[in-house]
Amino acid sequence: MYKLFLTLRYLRKRRIAYFAIAAVMLCTAMVLIVMSVMGGFLDQLKFKARGLLGDIIIDNRSYSGFPLYEEFIADVSEWPEVEKATPVLYSWGLLHFKDTAQTHTVRVVGLRLEDVYEVNEFRQGLYYERYYPGTTHLGEQPQPLLNIDLDAPPIELRNEEGQLFHAVRPVLPPAYQDALEQSWADGVRDDESPETELTRICREAGLPEIVGEYQTALGSDVYTPDGADELWPGLIIGRDIIAKRLSDGKYQRYWLYPRGCLVTVTLLPVSESGAVDTPIKPPFRYVDDSRTGIFEIDSQHVYCNFDLLQKLLLMQAAERVDPETGATVGIIPARCSQIQMKIRRAVDGQRVVAREVAQRLQEHYRGFLDDPRFDLTPGDEQLIEAVEAMTWEESQAHIIAPVEKERQLVTILFGIISLVAAVLVLCILYMIVLQKTRDIGIIKSLGGSSSGVALIFIMYGAAVGIVGSVTGTFVGYWFVVKINDIQEYLVWAFGWRVWDRSVYSFDEIPNTVRTFDMALVVAFAIVVSTLGSLLAAWRAGSMQPIQALSYE
Repeated sequence: MYKLFLTLRYLRKRRIAYFAIAAVMLCTAMVLIVMSVMGGFLDQLKFKARGLLGDIIIDNRSYSGFPLYEEFIADVSEWPEVEKATPVLYSWGLLHFKDTAQTHTVRVVGLRLEDVYEVNEFRQGLYYERYYPGTTHLGEQPQPLLNIDLDAPPIELRNEEGQLFHAVRPVLPPAYQDALEQSWADGVRDDESPETELTRICREAGLPEIVGEYQTALGSDVYTPDGADELWPGLIIGRDIIAKRLSDGKYQRYWLYPRGCLVTVTLLPVSESGAVDTPIKPPFRYVDDSRTGIFEIDSQHVYCNFDLLQKLLLMQAAERVDPETGATVGIIPARCSQIQMKIRRAVDGQRVVAREVAQRLQEHYRGFLDDPRFDLTPGDEQLIEAVEAMTWEESQAHIIAPVEKERQLVTILFGIISLVAAVLVLCILYMIVLQKTRDIGIIKSLGGSSSGVALIFIMYGAAVGIVGSVTGTFVGYWFVVKINDIQEYLVWAFGWRVWDRSVYSFDEIPNTVRTFDMALVVAFAIVVSTLGSLLAAWRAGSMQPIQALSYE
């Protein structure tokens, strides 16, 4: 009982111990903040990567692709675990904007857009589809033009001097205007772009704000830009190609690239044997831009219709011709680069394990090699043999693993730095032992054991760890939760933006604290503080009563 009494007394009365508590508190808060922010980065990266893909990905890592994907999708769509599957094509190309000198090396992705909407979160990253729902598609289309409604009454505006004047009412083509008005009525507002002159005019006039960039026409009967009526297939472009990200996280679109403008993509078709064909340069219309939140993707990827890209890359089904006789001897099966698949979370009350389903899918696909329905060439067989089925985590391991290692490394480094708290506890407790030498002698003279005296200072170190770690956890938790508010205050008060959104992919600093991290940090701090008290405890326990009582 005397051990607990003296431990609490020393904790309250010896003010020098407050420095040890403060050190433990600061180190605990520092490690918790680092773990939470870095862990938040990792969680957001996983969330973004997951939104790009299905639960399971079928791939053979070859730009030649692999055959029999339609037959495979038809087979596995009957499985109770499979909710939806869609083929995808990948290639590389050179993107060029018409009437400009701008070119970009891009990865061209062929999609069946409506199917992809069901498999992953691609739709949520489309800009124009959010504010003009239903207007983004990859089929042939003209360029939508911003016009003026000559039949509508003029709108009333005021200039900077407050003087009233009238202006014509801006209007988009009916399908686009109707979609805008519907989304505006549903409360959808553009928080992704800075204000423009057009959005300001619409807001002051009480009209739905026309967001994005549109080519202007001066009345449909007066002027139409050259080529605006021509029908060309649609192309979705990565947002970091088409716009500049500002320090506040918003995207400033380049006026040179209005919606529907013409672009060309130079492609290199690749045969099933890996041979490169003659380059082609098909035109497209820029119909929307996509943001995944991963810069490496948003600055390099463009998306077009799967069936169109398949034809352009000569990967569609075709007749197999005997080179010697010229006779048709079979059918070359169509090829795709990847299959993305969404699976159900549970079937008949049993949780579906993605890894197990992936293994079965891989075995099923490779089973086509022995299927008598298909007449496969050696080249086809090699492409199928290379097919792998992976979970989305496995397919994105090259992105996720380095961030996980970085989080572990940074946490370890800050943990090592935090060992200064253990050294400080050691020094302070050793000083207290020296100051309380006579008290130790009295305790031992009254029958206190060496282990009992040592336990007083071990408990003292643990108490310092408990108080410091709990306090530090509250401080760290508060800081992480309020970290974005703290940054906004720094911007407002000093103009200092620590988190520059033009540099980082994420819109906000991660501000979620996991319970496991808090428990781990508290336990680590208590253990370290307790270990820091061992030398002082040993010194106190090893004292002889006579020597201690005669200590000056």
